[in-house]
Amino acid sequence: MTATARTEPAPDAAAPAPVRPQSFVPSLDGMRGLASLGVLVTHVAFQTATTAIPVVGPILARFDMAVALFFGLSGFLLWRPHAAAARGLGPAPSAGYYFRHRAARILPAYWVVVAVVLVLLPNAAATAGLRVWVSNLLLLQVFVPLTLTDGLTQMWSLSVEVAFYLVLPLLALAVVRLRGAAARWRVPAVLTLGAATLSWNFLPVPTPDAINADNWLPGYLPWFAVGMLLAELIFVVRPGSRWDRFAGRRRWMWTLALLAFLLSATEIAGPAGLVHAAPWQYVTKMALGALIGFGLLAPLVLRDQPRPLLSSPVALTMGRWSYGIFIWHLAVLWVIFPVFGILPFSGGFPKVLLLTVAFTLPVAAASYALVEAPCQRFARRFDRPKP
Repeated sequence: MTATARTEPAPDAAAPAPVRPQSFVPSLDGMRGLASLGVLVTHVAFQTATTAIPVVGPILARFDMAVALFFGLSGFLLWRPHAAAARGLGPAPSAGYYFRHRAARILPAYWVVVAVVLVLLPNAAATAGLRVWVSNLLLLQVFVPLTLTDGLTQMWSLSVEVAFYLVLPLLALAVVRLRGAAARWRVPAVLTLGAATLSWNFLPVPTPDAINADNWLPGYLPWFAVGMLLAELIFVVRPGSRWDRFAGRRRWMWTLALLAFLLSATEIAGPAGLVHAAPWQYVTKMALGALIGFGLLAPLVLRDQPRPLLSSPVALTMGRWSYGIFIWHLAVLWVIFPVFGILPFSGGFPKVLLLTVAFTLPVAAASYALVEAPCQRFARRFDRPKP
């Protein structure tokens, strides 16, 4: 598949060029690769206590905003076929196709990581009882107390991601009547979803000790809603329109994303690390994350123009390996400390970062070649041929 073709905006254009629901935008793969490295950076900074350094520390800590980018990408790519179907540009994916491909994409490689960590990583293996195994294998860590374990703590966001996969067909069903002429209401519906769920943190949700409802899907729906909004906008934004001239401009949008990121590194978005934020700080962080996701992604999808850095062979390779980087990097980090005689939380950020990247990349490449790609090819064997 090729990327969506869009010409230079014409002020008098009557409508945007049709966008194929499954078109490939190379720059999004490059952006996904950068997001995976952002998650790696923030975890290395935390484990080396670099986040405690004034000015630089809070900025490195907020590289966890890369999760907003991951969620926005998922929202865009998975909602786009439904937005296209509402406008008669192709059928929405069947439930069987959708769940089969999501499972093949996520679960096999993830299960390999869980097994390796809970068997071979000493700290994790020491606490790997039945509850830890079941909770991690089923991605229920955010619901079961004390089941996030060393080498797998980043998987809370994967648990949220999979929850979104399960809920997305229900969201699509909720707006299924907004088709044809009524499709103009789809953008307000998505905006309402994102805005309404910003209030999740203020709800008195009862949870057991060591479980925080902030880490459940409703709290992060604003970040997914950003991608869903963009999936709707690519079908309604006219080339040359005010929306196109603003949201499609990379310089403006990436400046907006940078400002939102810098603000997120201050106390208004809550303290860095594991300290629980006040509800208003949590809402601020979610809102700033939504701005970051929108600002970084909007120019890539509203104006599908070549981005040399993001669509280069290196960037596309990093995009292919991004899932492996995400799921393996903490396990690699926990091995690096004892092997190289480095004490956790004792500094050495540049050295630990270099070692973590150097060892994570080949592991991620092997994960993609030996597990991810074969499982995705196997899932495609059950697809019905297109007429």
